Amino acid sequence: MSDLLYVPVLPVRPHAVEAYRWLRPNDQQGVAPLWNLPPRPGAAAPALAAAMRKDLASVSRVQRHRAAWIDAPFADETQVPVLAEVLQEYSVLGTLQPVTGPDRSPLQQTASIVAATRSGWGLGVRVRVPGEWDSAAAEAVGSLLSRADPAIEVDLLLDMGGVLGNRPDAGKEALRALDALFPLTPWRSVSVLSGGFPHVTADMLDQGLRDEPRWDWAMWQEVAHSRRAYVPALTYGDYGTQPVEAITRISRPEQKGGPDWGFLRYTTEQTFVLAKVLHSGVDKTAFNRAAASEIVGLTDFRGPTAGAGESWLRDCARGDGNSGTFQKWLSVGNAQHFSYVAHTLRRG
Repeated sequence: MSDLLYVPVLPVRPHAVEAYRWLRPNDQQGVAPLWNLPPRPGAAAPALAAAMRKDLASVSRVQRHRAAWIDAPFADETQVPVLAEVLQEYSVLGTLQPVTGPDRSPLQQTASIVAATRSGWGLGVRVRVPGEWDSAAAEAVGSLLSRADPAIEVDLLLDMGGVLGNRPDAGKEALRALDALFPLTPWRSVSVLSGGFPHVTADMLDQGLRDEPRWDWAMWQEVAHSRRAYVPALTYGDYGTQPVEAITRISRPEQKGGPDWGFLRYTTEQTFVLAKVLHSGVDKTAFNRAAASEIVGLTDFRGPTAGAGESWLRDCARGDGNSGTFQKWLSVGNAQHFSYVAHTLRRG
């Protein structure tokens, strides 16, 4: 992963798969997602295996021959044997690399190491720092690494979790973690991941366009300008245009209904721009096209040639095609974000 540029943290959901597929081949270059299998509590082994194979097949198709990580952070002990079997199939056949971490069970760690050994593609070590850095985690990571064959290439995925305005010291905590973890082994890659997209409520969008700070990007800038010797080896990652907790949601296809509103997302250098749209009602189409027009009219709008996300917003604003659904708004928001971040990082 010498050309690694950007690590989006994504749920294995249709909207995220679509957003990644929308990226142009040159935009996908250097972009390696950390895919997260959704939680399936209480699923019986046959149904769980079938669902995991379906998920991994969808990711494998869209990844083609590009490397990525696959994680199942919500699998409980009864599900790990099923996970191990399915992961071995896909890690050997494709370029999906298993992920483990110091907070995982010994059984899950062993299954991930075995899958990485058989595939030869490498192993991701995801270290979560949702608050203050705990120095004991470095010892746990060292113990985990000691169990793996030294020939296995390992990637550090330092996951800072949600970074909003209530975590002003997140950058300092990230540096404390990196100071402890970087010397443990010759990591193939080291990525700093965080999520700065807010939890959006209806009242936030009552006054038209709303700007929300990109706190995660600000944290990354603090890390990147810290003058640590290892900074040139670091890679940026984020959770796209969804809150961090979105990957924890349990899919319930049997449930009907939901809110009658949603929102469009657009990423600028310092902010996420949000615009309310309607999911139903006689005014839906006109209302949504007006919202898209507001985004297209922004000084920071990059134009339809920037990517599929911008192209969809332009078409919606001028009356071409439909005005979207929840899944489409998510896909559009993430597609424009991935493309913009990749371009920003490529420019350096």
